[in-house]
Amino acid sequence: MTPNERKRALRLDLVLAGIMVAVGLTMAGVSLAQLQSRDSRMAQTTSPPAATTPSVPAGNDNGPAESKPGGTRPTTPPPEPARPDAEAQKKGASPALPAAPAEKMGEPVQK
Repeated sequence: MTPNERKRALRLDLVLAGIMVAVGLTMAGVSLAQLQSRDSRMAQTTSPPAATTPSVPAGNDNGPAESKPGGTRPTTPPPEPARPDAEAQKKGASPALPAAPAEKMGEPVQK
C-alpha cells in the first residue's frame, strides 16, 4: 500500500466509525424519548388474598399444628432420622435412605 492509499483507507474507516457512533446515539435518544412519552403508571395486578385457614395436608384431618411466637417450630408428624438407631434396626426398621457408596481412593502420586 502506498501512503496515499493508507490515508484514504484510514479516512474511510474513521468516517464509517463516526457514522456508526452517530446512528447509535440517535437510536438511544429515540428510545429514551419513547420511554418518557409513555404513561408512567402501570396497571398492577394483585393475586387474591390467601385463605385464612391453611390447607390440610393429605391424610391429616385436623391440619397442621399451630405455631406459637417465640416457641419451637411445630413438627407434625415428628421428624425421623434417615438412619434408625441400632435398636430400631434390630426390631426391623429399614433406613429411609440407601447406604452411601464407599469412597474411592487411588494410588498415591509418585514424584
